[in-house]
Amino acid sequence: MNLPNKLTVSRFLLTIAFVAAIYSPLPYHETIAMVLFISAAITDYYDGMIARRDKLITNFGILMDPLVDKILVCSAFIAFVGRGWLPAWMAVIIVARELAVTGLRLLAASKSVMLSAEALGKCKTTMQIIAIVSTLVRGSYTQWGKWSEVFFSFPIFGVPWVDLFTVAAQWLAVFLTLLSGVQYMWRNRNLYIHDVG
Repeated sequence: MNLPNKLTVSRFLLTIAFVAAIYSPLPYHETIAMVLFISAAITDYYDGMIARRDKLITNFGILMDPLVDKILVCSAFIAFVGRGWLPAWMAVIIVARELAVTGLRLLAASKSVMLSAEALGKCKTTMQIIAIVSTLVRGSYTQWGKWSEVFFSFPIFGVPWVDLFTVAAQWLAVFLTLLSGVQYMWRNRNLYIHDVG
């Protein structure tokens, strides 16, 4: 197994550890979960970069890399619902979009068509990561000492700025998720339109 594929597998293992940590009774478990998620997100960046740079692209990587990415992101948003950090309807939209796009890619593969990522989809992924990290920061910063409480709880309109930022990031992530999903399904409608017509 080459290095990019090892990083993909490690991201899956980090996802399991992240979910376990976020519900753990251990002290500072929210902070531990945040560190695990950020570590997993970093592996996503490096496995793709190394695979392209060293020409180590494999069928395993083509299939598993985007799948593990979606498992990581969906696991985070679902976990947030369980913690009361995110409305359930937001998680439903995000998970539904990711499942729909994955299904479309599998359909395309069955017809020997390779669907590449689009610019809006990449923006969506970036915004999802920002929303997840900011949610984890909001849920854990009180564990980091007095300085963090002063910094992150600085009020804007009477509300800690980290709360405003997190809610805005969550809404924008959901909006871009929905928009990119609709765009992706519409642009590739020739793959399924005859089957549903």
